[in-house]
Amino acid sequence: MNDLFVFGRTVSGDAFTDREVETKKLVSNFKYGVNTFIVSPRRWGKTSLVKKAKSIAESTQLRVVYVDVQRCRSREEFCERFASAVLVQTANKMEEWLDNAKSFLSRFSFAVNTSADPASEMSLKLQLSPKEQSMDDLLQLPEQIARKKGIRIVICIDEFQQIGLYNDSPLFQTELRSIWQHHELTSYCLFGSKKHMMESLFDGTSKPFYKFGDIIYLQRIPTEYWIKYISDKFTKEGKSITEEQAKAIVERVDGNSSYVQQLSWYVFQRTDDKVTEPIIKEAFQELVEQCSDVFETKTDTLTAYQMNFLRALADGIHTNLSSISVIQQYGLGSSSNVAIIKKSLIDKDLITVENKEIHFSDPIMGAWLRQA
Repeated sequence: MNDLFVFGRTVSGDAFTDREVETKKLVSNFKYGVNTFIVSPRRWGKTSLVKKAKSIAESTQLRVVYVDVQRCRSREEFCERFASAVLVQTANKMEEWLDNAKSFLSRFSFAVNTSADPASEMSLKLQLSPKEQSMDDLLQLPEQIARKKGIRIVICIDEFQQIGLYNDSPLFQTELRSIWQHHELTSYCLFGSKKHMMESLFDGTSKPFYKFGDIIYLQRIPTEYWIKYISDKFTKEGKSITEEQAKAIVERVDGNSSYVQQLSWYVFQRTDDKVTEPIIKEAFQELVEQCSDVFETKTDTLTAYQMNFLRALADGIHTNLSSISVIQQYGLGSSSNVAIIKKSLIDKDLITVENKEIHFSDPIMGAWLRQA
């Protein structure tokens, strides 16, 4: 396994760089029961940050539960995944979590799902009995277990924005808030990979999760941290890279944490002794080509206006896209049409707004468009 430059999975140990401030804040929130939203563009290291804080904060008196709800398409699936994770991760052995399931979920029938892979986590397959019963018991489960065991629990829910896609989403959000806000021994850390969808859950007084807790907006890891990180990794393996070359790697991927690791790995693989500019260019081209199929799929159904908007962005125009000169140069129609295009592309998670500037959600897309 590649442990030098880690991408495509959560990072830990030496691969986890910077985020000292955010880690300290999140650990404090965990220990003192402060509900937390974590918001940032995709691949900025939210999951790695949460798991780092979990490893630091967890103790015999504080259990941190991690649950990924990306594949949950309904409230029923969400609650099943939620309850299963709570039962398994707050128990020390199988008999204990089965006992908790029988004690607190007596109105449900359930079966144990196991895998031939010993590294896989066992889970429960829950079923309402009868179907029309409320699922409040599942959502109350962590608080009940915390009281029984005399501990505190933090529930970390990854890809939480998915609840916004459920058919009964507004009602379900209200139900979650109405139950979770009364928990005294359980707190929640909610985060996901789609920034605009996460923000839409708490961005107004009419939203159930408005003022639910602390909000951590992740910023890019400063370039100077990446330079030292990359340089140290190369030096450790007996290869040479200059600070300017390390900086170039970071800037080519706009400081995106996952891509910094991936491009660094591609450069490392090509380097026998010393990094050269052609090596960086070749490695970056490999990265763009690897992403091309995904980008083609994402842009295949876009309108001419939407593609023109993305091309303007690829040319380095991040503000004033509704100005007359930009509209005329890129054929965007009108200022009102630009607003419609912008909203549509945000909803498709192709662009994001940072400090009033528009950027690609995936920084490699710009390079791909310039080559198309």
